Amino acid sequence: MINETHAITLDFYTLDDLRAIIENRPRLTLSPEVEAKIDAGAQFVLRKGAEDRYIYGVNTGFGSLCETRVEAEEMEQLQYNHVVSHAVGVGEIVSERISRLVMFIKLLTFRTGNTGISVRTVKRMLDFWNNDVIPTIPKKGTVGASGDLAPLAHMALPLLGLGQVHFRGEIVPADVALAEMGWEPIRLLPKEGLALTNGVQYINANAVNSLLEIEDFVKAADVLAALSAQAFSASETFYQAPYHQTSWHEERRVVAANLRRLLAGSNHFELPTCNQSKQDPYSFRCIPQVHGAVRQAFRFARDIIEKECNSVSDNPLFFPDQDLILFGGNLHGESTALALDFLAMATSELAYISERRTYQLLSGQRGLPDFLVNKPGLNSGFMIVQYTSAALVNENKVLCTPASIDTIPTCQLQEDHVSMGGTSAYKLAEIVSNCGYIFGNELLTAVQAIDFNKPLRLSPVTQEIVDAFRAEVSFLEEDRVMATDMETARQFFLAHKHRWATELGLA
Repeated sequence: MINETHAITLDFYTLDDLRAIIENRPRLTLSPEVEAKIDAGAQFVLRKGAEDRYIYGVNTGFGSLCETRVEAEEMEQLQYNHVVSHAVGVGEIVSERISRLVMFIKLLTFRTGNTGISVRTVKRMLDFWNNDVIPTIPKKGTVGASGDLAPLAHMALPLLGLGQVHFRGEIVPADVALAEMGWEPIRLLPKEGLALTNGVQYINANAVNSLLEIEDFVKAADVLAALSAQAFSASETFYQAPYHQTSWHEERRVVAANLRRLLAGSNHFELPTCNQSKQDPYSFRCIPQVHGAVRQAFRFARDIIEKECNSVSDNPLFFPDQDLILFGGNLHGESTALALDFLAMATSELAYISERRTYQLLSGQRGLPDFLVNKPGLNSGFMIVQYTSAALVNENKVLCTPASIDTIPTCQLQEDHVSMGGTSAYKLAEIVSNCGYIFGNELLTAVQAIDFNKPLRLSPVTQEIVDAFRAEVSFLEEDRVMATDMETARQFFLAHKHRWATELGLA
């Protein structure tokens, strides 16, 4: 679907499509059908704006000022004022990748023509994308309803020659970049400022970015679990197909099948250190149940976010073919906020069970030395590695407190229930970041334990992974600065997780 030049169509864009767009960064154009729909919507707004009637955001103020009329000659100024007054974001600047996702998802919401934006303004956004002039967006400031007003206003500022942009590897004033490109700032037509700032494209962009990471996590976690299971001389019974045929949870069967594929050829369950009753700790024996449940949460969130990214998120909406202007609440981010809060809990659980396996490998069981080091006592070995994982798991638990259960009324009680999806979005992003370290620590620990488990014969698939890892991190003979090994393990995991998820035949 995605080529070097990509024409935005009315098709449904999946998470895979969004991954291809943000990673390949094709040149963007509009399909003829989309351009025609956008133009029809904009012309309809201009016709209706000339009538003596209240049209919110076209000839009225915003929020609780919705019944304050604006004169016809003031309508363009209204749109300019809307953008500049709403640019109140604070905090660090988000990555250029996030800003690009915001722009692309915003373009998707324009393609039906229901928002009333003009082709001219949309094409200037395409110019920005195609020439790597990407607006800077502060991280905080949205309440996730009334749209992501603050971050989207910052996205819109450079169209007016204001704000800042990522440009040629630097952050520069937008007017400098526009002058370099030979572009004049645009003048917003009626409704265009509101069309640019209304909607929840900012929280949806953050959601997509986290989903792309977590999509790899849910499969790569099975790889880590397979390494740890061999290191711990775990039994083979908990991932056998007949056991999981008793369950209606397909995701459990998928995880169990992945483990069978990853562990085929290993003798870990034949070792004398394997529990004779086949009663491994839950962090091993319940891998299919826990990893499967996380997959269920991921699937739910993916479905919600894909639908959100393909929907029209704005108010009011214009329907030229039916001569209709309809007012409603498509600017509310509740679906995204709830999905992100749920996904935060699920992702945290995936990291939590990883940390528990790390702990078990250090605990002096199954013939492994205390803290996985020779001469424990003189050496602390991997003791404090687990402390860092514990600290990050604790932080994840705190970050799992749902933001969407709170609302703080805004705009003189006109906007009296909001989603707080912005908080949900960047909480999840922090959890995802923490997971990189936690999963890296399990990898680091499991490979050390494998080296101590001398009678162990690894499966061919995992042997290749261990060999590649050992080329970067050597066996710990005696204490050294562990932060260096931990960072290398994290980088190794992050660099390989997508390949594991896509090339190892895992479902």
